Amino acid sequence: MDIIANYGTTLILVAAVFGFFMAWGIGANDVANAMGTSVGTRSLTIKQAIIIAMIFEFAGAYLAGGEVTSTIRSGIIDSAAFADTPDQLVFGMIASLLAAGTWLLLASYFGWPVSTTHSIIGAIVGFALVSLGAEAVHWGKLGGVVGSWIVTPALSGLLAYFTFISVQRLIFNADSPLTAAKKYVPVYIFFTVMVICLVTLKKGLSHVGLDMTNVQSWGLSVAVSLVSAVISAFYIKRQQYNPLDDKDMHFSNVEKVFGILMVVTACAMAFAHGSNDVANAIGPLSAVVGVVESAGQIASQSSIAWWILPLGGIGIVIGLASLGHKVMATVGTGITHLTPSRGFAAQLATAATVVIASGTGLPISTTQTLVGAVMGVGLARGIAALNLNVLRNIVVSWIVTLPAGAILAIVFFYIIQWMFT
Repeated sequence: MDIIANYGTTLILVAAVFGFFMAWGIGANDVANAMGTSVGTRSLTIKQAIIIAMIFEFAGAYLAGGEVTSTIRSGIIDSAAFADTPDQLVFGMIASLLAAGTWLLLASYFGWPVSTTHSIIGAIVGFALVSLGAEAVHWGKLGGVVGSWIVTPALSGLLAYFTFISVQRLIFNADSPLTAAKKYVPVYIFFTVMVICLVTLKKGLSHVGLDMTNVQSWGLSVAVSLVSAVISAFYIKRQQYNPLDDKDMHFSNVEKVFGILMVVTACAMAFAHGSNDVANAIGPLSAVVGVVESAGQIASQSSIAWWILPLGGIGIVIGLASLGHKVMATVGTGITHLTPSRGFAAQLATAATVVIASGTGLPISTTQTLVGAVMGVGLARGIAALNLNVLRNIVVSWIVTLPAGAILAIVFFYIIQWMFT
């Protein structure tokens, strides 16, 4: 308690720096989940992807990032168990941020698409085990999170599979695929915008003081989605399509239409990613701020300080701009050959899965969700379409991430404890 009273401001500053470092790591590594498919299909250049992600990652983090944060902050471990030693909780959360950020820096440097969610949860479990023992960990809650890492890739894979099958049947198998694309792509845009609007209005905006009824949320979501669909329909019809382009690739003009749709789903994916994964950085930071500001009192729930969500959003954006291109290349081109239509199916499925999980407070792995979606698209064309070697390496990096986060957190926990005591 004396440590918190004497070093409270210092502890918050250190936690803020490491929280920013962790957010930077999320931007550097996980941006591939939002932008890798767009760049891989050449619908966007890397520069365009970074600008779009800067806007929508930050918007998702700030507007819809509060729901998952409470799960990371107090759901994985029993915060009440630290009632007599709140300084241990503060040291542990700071160590977790530094550990996860360090692992993400290493992974990003080598271009490994690892899970930021694995990193921070492994780190939190690691310090809890050495500070209070196994009883401090909510193993049931952790089991649910681990289960989500299996369920969500399967769910996103199924959504991507059936989305791509619907694209094949409605558009590619039509007598005039380009005419069908002009007809049905605005419908896909309607559903994409609808998913994002609903999660933003129903879950995301409550912490900024905007509470809407179900009827209001659905009404506004439908209205915005309809406007988006109508605008996109006019834009697609006004585009110039050269029949000679289809000589080199039979569906070249159709893929051009889907290239437009990829930009919309890229925005949706960036928003969804920001809403879910910012919690990995600001959850532990929020816990530190809550304990210090309450002079060592540990509450099961506390409001998120106004400056924490913007700090996480800015960190993600800077990480993305500085080192995001390495992992983006791995995800965008390594797993399977993506065209705009395939990339769209993967992105829409991932965005839908992530915003559903974000709205229910489940901190899923965006990396695993996207890989599951890309696999689903690949499987729609047959198992031979998948690069199994790349998939194997990605899965191995996921397995290593959890213990790596735990071990680093234990080391940093003891160092921080030694520095302040």
